[in-house]
Amino acid sequence: MQWEVVIGMETHAQLTTESKIFSGSPTRFGAEPNTQTSPVDLALPGSLPVMNRGAVERAIQFGLAIDAHIAPHSVFARKNYFYPDLPKGYQISQMELPVVQGGKVSFALEVDGKTEIRSIQLTRAHLEEDAGKSLHEDYQGMTGIDLNRAGTPLLEIVTEPDMRSAAEAVAYAKALHSLVTWLGICDGNMQEGSFRCDANVSVRPVGQKEYGTRCEIKNLNSFRFLEDAINYEVRRQIELIEDGGRVVQATRLYDPDKRETREMRSKEDAQDYRYFPDPDLPPLVISEAWIARVKAAMPELPAAMRDRFVQDYALSEYDAAILTQSKAMAAYFEATVAAAGKAQAKPIANWLMGDVASTLNREGTEIDTAPVKPAQLAQLLQRITDGTISNKIAKEVFAGMWEAKSDSATLADDIIEAKGLKQISDSGALEAIVDQVLAANEKSVAEYRAGKEQAINALMGQAMKASRGKANPAQLTELLKKKLAG
Repeated sequence: MQWEVVIGMETHAQLTTESKIFSGSPTRFGAEPNTQTSPVDLALPGSLPVMNRGAVERAIQFGLAIDAHIAPHSVFARKNYFYPDLPKGYQISQMELPVVQGGKVSFALEVDGKTEIRSIQLTRAHLEEDAGKSLHEDYQGMTGIDLNRAGTPLLEIVTEPDMRSAAEAVAYAKALHSLVTWLGICDGNMQEGSFRCDANVSVRPVGQKEYGTRCEIKNLNSFRFLEDAINYEVRRQIELIEDGGRVVQATRLYDPDKRETREMRSKEDAQDYRYFPDPDLPPLVISEAWIARVKAAMPELPAAMRDRFVQDYALSEYDAAILTQSKAMAAYFEATVAAAGKAQAKPIANWLMGDVASTLNREGTEIDTAPVKPAQLAQLLQRITDGTISNKIAKEVFAGMWEAKSDSATLADDIIEAKGLKQISDSGALEAIVDQVLAANEKSVAEYRAGKEQAINALMGQAMKASRGKANPAQLTELLKKKLAG
């Protein structure tokens, strides 16, 4: 039987406010347990929540960025359940009337060697408070409760069940992560829990319209874990059904050491959270004027920047999409173009997507902390353009620039000079190298003159080796062809 995978995502993005959503307590990560709390966070009698305006404005920004409906009137509700790290016995969230309704997130996805643009429809994005944290280690067999996170502002972003593979789910999650960090509404730190994904996974026979029984995999805090967890869960469900069993609706956790999911609690029927409007919070009213003020202060969005890169720099849509995956990369590109000139836009894009990206990946760092600055990269590309060095030697120079970690404006020139890497363009010197190579490779010469044109590649290789990679390739090729034709 052929199976179709159905995936929906719920993502909790911690908002970048300095204080909590309903109190003035700070939200800094890493503080000593229970040092960032207030009577509101602790649910002490008589304490009342007050809405954080900054959290609302960040939700509005997100809604505008995904072309969603911003509800002019939304309501906070109490989501009732008991857990030790939930002081009030309920979580303040939103149910029937979320602040952001609808919208979509688009991204590029590689399918069978081709790049496709996919769009995932969002159901909603609503504001809510985070719970505290249970600490199970170093407490002599007991569990400790840290309420520093209690009341931290979250935007829960919920999709329709539109995804059909783990790869598509990861691509969506990365695009969403890029968007919220681009906007500055979330720092995106997955290790610290600022961006956490829950995946709802089910399978059904191909052609069946009804959804299968889903299982929710909670708190996935890396893209690799997200992909591994979904792939495991899909295999588990298919094998279970094919062996005559049935999938039981449940909440599951992913064990990265065993690379498998395990049941946390059964969820045969959806839990009754007994939602009702929070009597301590008035309805949230968002006026058109407020939305307009937030919109006016927003940064240029990735989609608009992609279009501008294609228009202003004559880049392909693919190049523009890659360069605008992060705000920092886009800024680095434009700073390099400003230093080198628009004519260098395509070579700059190639370097950023090639050598720069691979070095960043290898070093485990980000573009905004790269030791090679935009002006320095611009100078390196200029030396390729003016014939001082070849593309091959430029890679060696770039590696030296990265290792040097210098702020020198002439770093590329300094390395070229210090290592004697300047390209040989002197016609007399090149002619001597060519004569030497032709004399030593009579067989390749004879093959070329007999019509085997690819034999010139072997001669070029020998000539570049003789020049220690410094010969100007274009001049060398021209000179070789001239001598071989004589």
